[in-house]
Amino acid sequence: MSTSTSTSNSQAESFKDLVNRLRDALRTPEQFTLSYAAESSAFVRFNHAKVRQAGQVQQASVGFKLINDGRHADLNITLSGDHEVDLQRLAEGLQQLRETLPLLPQDPYLLLNQNDWQSNNVQEHPLPDTEQVVAEITQAAEGLDLVGFYAAGPISRGFASSSGAFGWHQANSFNFDFSLFHENGQAVKASYAGHDWNSEGFARRFQQAREQLAFLGRPLRTLPPGEYRAYLAPAALEEIMGMLSWGGFSAQAIASKQSPLQKFYASEACFSPNVWLSEQVSGSLSPAFSDEGYPRDDLGLIAKGMANARLINSRSAAEYGLAANGASSHEYPTALVMQGGNLEQADILKRLGTGLYISNLWYLNYSDQPAARLTGMTRFATFWVENGKIQAPVSTMRFDDSVYSLLGSQLEALTEERELMLSASTYSQRATASALLPGALVSRLTLTL
Repeated sequence: MSTSTSTSNSQAESFKDLVNRLRDALRTPEQFTLSYAAESSAFVRFNHAKVRQAGQVQQASVGFKLINDGRHADLNITLSGDHEVDLQRLAEGLQQLRETLPLLPQDPYLLLNQNDWQSNNVQEHPLPDTEQVVAEITQAAEGLDLVGFYAAGPISRGFASSSGAFGWHQANSFNFDFSLFHENGQAVKASYAGHDWNSEGFARRFQQAREQLAFLGRPLRTLPPGEYRAYLAPAALEEIMGMLSWGGFSAQAIASKQSPLQKFYASEACFSPNVWLSEQVSGSLSPAFSDEGYPRDDLGLIAKGMANARLINSRSAAEYGLAANGASSHEYPTALVMQGGNLEQADILKRLGTGLYISNLWYLNYSDQPAARLTGMTRFATFWVENGKIQAPVSTMRFDDSVYSLLGSQLEALTEERELMLSASTYSQRATASALLPGALVSRLTLTL
């Protein structure tokens, strides 16, 4: 048995014991849900291509909800690793929530899942030795000004309820988020992330960034506002999809007419038939159950450019008479997968011809939310291309365009190759969100200034 499996089993058993003790301590008609979150992460910070900080973080906590007579209260408890201490903290938490509940009003939209479902998923992808990764990074970055952050290790999630439901999830992953700086202050931003570290895959990703860095030494090209042919790299497309995800696929936002995709779900607008987008939980870093206690299945959000499923949490289900499908409390997708196309990586510049190659977009917001119109800035490695060859880096520009145009009427092709991007967020804990996206070739992108 591997160390990873042994650790996961140990954590799961400890969590089960907490659940069993909690069940024994309940007083009828009390109910509870208990969620679990843990990580064992290696962190390495790089500056000027050298290791400046390295460390290990191990932490675990539970989210405890007590329910009685339509009232509920929540408490987050940090676990110590000492089982007796943790049991005591849970007992004290139970008493605290019991004292709080009578002070609260009943919740009209509380909808508990009373099913006793079971789920177990342990992804044992072998993680690379941190020393090996550091050696490969420092060797690849020799002579360059690299700033980066590497995080790796297993992330565990669990859920249990007084109804008998129990879910366990563990996935190993790594994420190297880095930038290469030119002496003129310009930079290339890139990342390499996944479940399995592949030395050749990392070398190819780094070489691409290195080649782009060389072009940043050329004089900046300033473009007048107007419409330009453009290629959006996967990282640029991720920024667009990230904006759409805030309320775009949310049942609550759609029902309350606040979704940026309101027209889309009302069949008044559509995307290109080449756009297929899903919330693909299977095989992802995200657990197959929500923090509310609902199992999660793969959902087709967009099929052949048309609206399909939406993300529905328990509160939306209760308020609007829908069936909950395991969406998070924010109804935000956490395992986005977009189907690729037939544009090969080697042909991107040739197919682009003359126009913009955009590696990243930044500072996005809505300029017209009901029309799904976005505005934002180009940043990092954006290049002017003529006759299929990069000519010069482009000064930072603002774009303003509708997603119905970029991924609809103006979409020419999607790349065959897709890039997996994991959330680099480490706020309180490492995140489990991911996006597997292609690049997009569009015949028109509007630059405003």
